[in-house]
Amino acid sequence: MRALTTIGDNRVEVREHADPIPGPGDVLIAVVGAGLNRADLLQRAGLYPAPPGSPPDIPGLEFCGTVVATGDSVDASVIGTTVFGICGGGGQAELLVVPAEHCVAVPDGLDPLLMGGVPEAFVTAHDAMVTQCRVQPDEWVLVHAAGSGVGTAAIQLAKALGAKVIGTARQADKLDRAAKLGLDVGIVAPQTDGRLDVAALASHIREATGGGVDVALDLVGGDYVTVDIQAAAPNARISLIGTLAGGQAGLPILPTMQKRLQLTGTVLRPRSRAEKAAATAAFARDVVPHLASGAIVPALDAVVPLDDATAAYDRMASDSTFGKLILDAGPSAT
Repeated sequence: MRALTTIGDNRVEVREHADPIPGPGDVLIAVVGAGLNRADLLQRAGLYPAPPGSPPDIPGLEFCGTVVATGDSVDASVIGTTVFGICGGGGQAELLVVPAEHCVAVPDGLDPLLMGGVPEAFVTAHDAMVTQCRVQPDEWVLVHAAGSGVGTAAIQLAKALGAKVIGTARQADKLDRAAKLGLDVGIVAPQTDGRLDVAALASHIREATGGGVDVALDLVGGDYVTVDIQAAAPNARISLIGTLAGGQAGLPILPTMQKRLQLTGTVLRPRSRAEKAAATAAFARDVVPHLASGAIVPALDAVVPLDDATAAYDRMASDSTFGKLILDAGPSAT
C-alpha cells in the first residue's frame, strides 16, 4: 500500500509499505479521506511518537473509508460498510487496521472524503465539553482558536446542545467565518508589546458573557490558561486540550479556589482501547445524529491529494487554515 511516511528532518513523503493485516477484533479499512491535525505536525517533527501498536512512521489520527476485511471475532457482514473513526496513527494511508469498536457507520448521504476530517475534532470536542465539563443548555462555552478544526467542531456542537459560545482567534476573518457556524461572540485576542494581553482579554470575555464563562475549551495553552481562570464564572469547568501558545502557564491559585474551578487535561491518542471505544460510542450517540440531519456540517479548509501532503502540512503550520484539511487517500489520489 501507499502511505504518507515520516522520514526525518521534519519531512514526509509517500512510500510503499506492506499491507496491514487485521488481528482479532480489528477491521481493515480502505481509506478514502484522512484529516490532518496538529499532532501530525508534531509527529513529522519527531516530537510525538505513535503509541504502541500503531505504525511508528505513518501519521494520521482519523479516517473515513470502507471495511474490506475483518479479523477474528468481527462479524464479516460489516465488510462493505463505510465507517469513520479515530486511530493511534496510520490514518494517512491507503489501508488502515483499527479496532472495530473505534469505527462508526457513516450515515447515508454524507461525503466519505469530508467525513475523514470529522472524528478527531468532534470526538475531542465532545469528550471535553460533554463528558468532562458536563455542559448544560444556556451555559456559556469559551473556545480559544475558534477557527481550528476542534474549534469549529466545538462551536457547532455547543450550539446543537443549546449552549452559547464565545470564541477567540488572532485573525478577525476567522471569527467572521466562525459566526456562520453559530459563534455568538468573537473576540480578537488583544496584544500588548507582542504578547497576549491577559487582563484585557479576560475582561472582554466577562463583559460579553455578563459575568464569565461556565465551560472553557483551551486549545492554545500558555497564557490563555490564565485567561480561562480570570474569565471563569463560579463553578466553571476548564478543559486543557492544546499547547500551541506554550506548555507552561502561571496558575492563579486564589481565584481558582474562590471560584471553585475544575481544570482537566485531556488527550485522545494514548488512551487505552477501551477508553477510545467509550469516546467513540459517545460520539456515535450524541454527534452522528446531528451530522445525519445536517444540523452539523463540518468546516472544510481544503482537500489535498495524498501526494501533495507536504503542502497541506505546511499550510497547517502557517496557521492560515479555517476548519479541517483532509488528505485524499482514495484511488483518485494515485
